[in-house]
Amino acid sequence: MSTATISASIAGTKLYQKRAREALPLLVRQALAGHPIYYANLAAELRMPNPRNLNYVLGSIGQTLRNLSIEWNEQVPPIQSLVVNRNTDLPGEGIGWFLVKEQDYAGLPKQKQQAIVDAHLKDIYAYPYWLKVLDALALAPAEVLLEKVELPTFGGSGEGPEHKALKAYVSTHPEVVGLRSSAAPGKTEEPLLSGDFLDVSFVDRHEWVAVEVKSHISSQADIHRGLFQCVKYGAVMKAQSQALGRDLAVRAVLVLGAPMPEQLLSLKNMLGIEVIHCAVPR
Repeated sequence: MSTATISASIAGTKLYQKRAREALPLLVRQALAGHPIYYANLAAELRMPNPRNLNYVLGSIGQTLRNLSIEWNEQVPPIQSLVVNRNTDLPGEGIGWFLVKEQDYAGLPKQKQQAIVDAHLKDIYAYPYWLKVLDALALAPAEVLLEKVELPTFGGSGEGPEHKALKAYVSTHPEVVGLRSSAAPGKTEEPLLSGDFLDVSFVDRHEWVAVEVKSHISSQADIHRGLFQCVKYGAVMKAQSQALGRDLAVRAVLVLGAPMPEQLLSLKNMLGIEVIHCAVPR
C-alpha cells in the first residue's frame, strides 16, 4: 500500500503531519510563483536530511486537500504535484493515487505521465484560492527573505581575480552545469540583444546554457542579485532564441564558489533558479 493512501491529514501530532503543515505554505508559494520544486530542495527548506521521507508529508497534504475538496464541494488541485524528481521532472509514483482514478499511474509510459502531470500543473497555477486554503487550515503564507541591496551603478570596479578564475574554470568544465565535456570551451562575456553580457555561455546540441558566476568571496547581497540576474537572462535568452528563429531550450544557472546561503534557499526555490555551489574547492 502506498504512503499516499495511508497518510493522515495534516491535523495531527506525528512528525510527518507537522512537516506537512510547514510544507504546504511552501508549495503555495511555488504555485503562486508558477514553479515546481525538486524533492531535495523542499527537503532542504524543511531541514530534512532525507528527501525520501517527504512521501508521507506529501501524502498528508494530498489527503488534506482531498478532504477540503469534499467540504467545499469543489476540486482543490493536488498541489503536491509541484514536487518533482530532479532526474525525471515528474512527481513520485505515489502521486498517481491523487491524479487518476485507476491507480495505474506508475505503469503508464513517461510521456503519458508527463501529460497528466502537466494538465494538473496548469490547474495548480491557475487556481485562485491558495491563500484561502491556507487560511482554512490556519496556516500562514511562507515568507521569502529579500535582501536590501543597492542597485548597481554604471562604471563599477570590474571583475576581481576570484570572479575571473571561477569564470575561466566553468568555461572549460561544462560538466559543472550538466553538459558534455565536448561543449567546452564556453564563450565568456557573450553579449545578449538586451545589452547584457553572460559570464559564460554554452551551446550543446539543442540547449543554450547561460552561467552567472559568483566567487567564494561574493557577499550574500551579490548572490541575491545573481538569482535575479538568472531570471532576467533566462527570459531574454528565450526571447532572443525565438526572435532569431533558433530552436533551442534555454536555462540560466547560478554557479557559486562557496555554499549557497541558507537564508536565500526560499528565494531560489520560489524563482525556480538552478544553483550549483562549491564549484571550485578553495
